[in-house]
Amino acid sequence: MRIREGDPLEIYTEKDGEVIFKKYSPVGELADFALHIVESLNKTTGCCVAVCDRDMVISVSGVPKRELCDKPISMELEKIMEDRQIYQRGKSDKKIALSEANEKYACAIAAPIIAEGDVMGCVVFFNDSDHILGEVEYKLAQTVSGFLGKQMES
Repeated sequence: MRIREGDPLEIYTEKDGEVIFKKYSPVGELADFALHIVESLNKTTGCCVAVCDRDMVISVSGVPKRELCDKPISMELEKIMEDRQIYQRGKSDKKIALSEANEKYACAIAAPIIAEGDVMGCVVFFNDSDHILGEVEYKLAQTVSGFLGKQMES
């Protein structure tokens, strides 16, 4: 269930008394805002873009949403976030899948979103080819991830 010690939870109750625990996602709170950002980045760069929390893809633009939205992220992308460094795929690098559910799409650039010292998710430029993205997309991912981190802090 990808619930770790210290993760925030939402607690719901059903009419019959059943208690439901759901992992709380601070990035999920910004889903509408994240959707506008990925759509703008997609229109500006022509690249496929996604915003993820630590577990799943929250917003996506450039591919049909049903392919990736609300799908679990890959273990490799989770590792990139834990490393807290911006990842940029090189020509000889192994492809890192964006989602476990659809390995067709590979991360080209992934910039972790950090708020109050904690990794909350990441901004990902991705594609289904070997096309390598450049400095402009790198800087955009870096800037947007920093901006989303600041939004979560306030």
